[in-house]
Amino acid sequence: MSGRVQLDISSPKGTRQLWVDADVAQQPLTDVLRRNDMPLNTRCGQRGLCNGCYVELVRGSLIHKNVNERLATDGKPIELRGCEYCLPDDGCVEIRLPAQSLLAHEPQVVTDFRSNVPYAHDPLVDVGSADAEHPPIGAAIDIGTTTVVVMLVDLTDDRTLATSSAFNDQVLYGDNVLTRINLCRQDAESIALLQRAVIDQTISPLLEQSLSEAGATSEQLACLSVAGNTTMLHLLIGEDPSSMGVAPFTPGFLEHRVMSCGELGLEVAPAHRPIHLLPGAAAYVGSDLTAGVFSSGMAYRDETCLLVDVGTNGEIILKHGDHLLGCATAAGPAFEGSKLTCGLRAGRGAISHLWFDNDPTNSPPAVEVIGGGKPNGVCGTAYIDFLSEARRRELIGPNGRFVNATDTDRLIDDRHGGRAFVIADGQGREPIVISESDIASLLQAKAAIAAGIVCLLNSVDLQPDDVDVVFLA
Repeated sequence: MSGRVQLDISSPKGTRQLWVDADVAQQPLTDVLRRNDMPLNTRCGQRGLCNGCYVELVRGSLIHKNVNERLATDGKPIELRGCEYCLPDDGCVEIRLPAQSLLAHEPQVVTDFRSNVPYAHDPLVDVGSADAEHPPIGAAIDIGTTTVVVMLVDLTDDRTLATSSAFNDQVLYGDNVLTRINLCRQDAESIALLQRAVIDQTISPLLEQSLSEAGATSEQLACLSVAGNTTMLHLLIGEDPSSMGVAPFTPGFLEHRVMSCGELGLEVAPAHRPIHLLPGAAAYVGSDLTAGVFSSGMAYRDETCLLVDVGTNGEIILKHGDHLLGCATAAGPAFEGSKLTCGLRAGRGAISHLWFDNDPTNSPPAVEVIGGGKPNGVCGTAYIDFLSEARRRELIGPNGRFVNATDTDRLIDDRHGGRAFVIADGQGREPIVISESDIASLLQAKAAIAAGIVCLLNSVDLQPDDVDVVFLA
């Protein structure tokens, strides 16, 4: 049909066929897929700086959006970035989406918790004359760079009524805080775009889902409390975070703030209901760390304690005596599986743990897959397992390279000229591997976290053995 493109798509989730109008076809392939609920992992904000939107062109042709050159297949699949190519005006195109490019896999979020401190029932709102049949409800919201979690609590007896979680919809515009800060610096309109992404596309649906599960109404929402890193709280209220992207990294605010649902445009709750933003400590040590210091009981302990939040922005708090010291390290997203050959975030289909029951040179490792079934890739915990197991069994040396003496068919050459170890058969054409370049990225992330810990310990003349308790997030 003239003026329309037939787009056939295959992925680990199955196959799908779309008919795309010519005017839509002129947009980047990543936008076309996002419009049809198949967002790719565009963690760099579609600037062509990462491998998160790689697709394989299997049949037909695509057009490079900058140089207007047509790229056609010769029978062999071609790997390319979806943000750099558009569809032709008409014809048939077939693409394959590898598992690591898919954003829309179910996140694996731990929502059970225990408070390590005694607490009194002291809600932020008066529940003295509460309706026993329709009690007032509080909503606790954790806004992470990657994932948002919402929990509903009965304010009359502290019972948890429902919990829900989802990806922060801002990941469509970049997978880390610096990418989103730079987006705001380059285009001021992006601030409102990112604000609506977290409020309208993320928090509102999660609140609706939780209220439905709890059998409650929005009128019962009496108060909301929000924790998150400093950038996420700025974007939540529509405040420009650009000053945190350049030295001296000055945040617009750190203090506790109270706003109304109406001010933020959160229409799920009554407009006059209050939203409390927890206080942060610094531009890169946010209110989620503040909350962790108190809820873990760390603030009240006499021992020397470390709180380590391992993420793209690794945050570390040291408590020694009456002092709390903190720092942030640019660990990068390797522990979340990002930018690794077969890396995935911790979602359904990801290998979460692995171990060797037999000789690793002759037998594949045993694996644990989130959700069961065949694996799509590897998430951070399994990468850490592999480093430990491979080092212990002398598959890799101290420098992270596979040792020359290793004689096994499971070692293959990777695309970067190094070597890779096959840990499982993939659902696509290629096996699931861990490469030497993956190990190098993991070691850099580990080194960044370690450097932050060492700097804090040195500042108070302590050694690692002097730490009594470590809280790991």
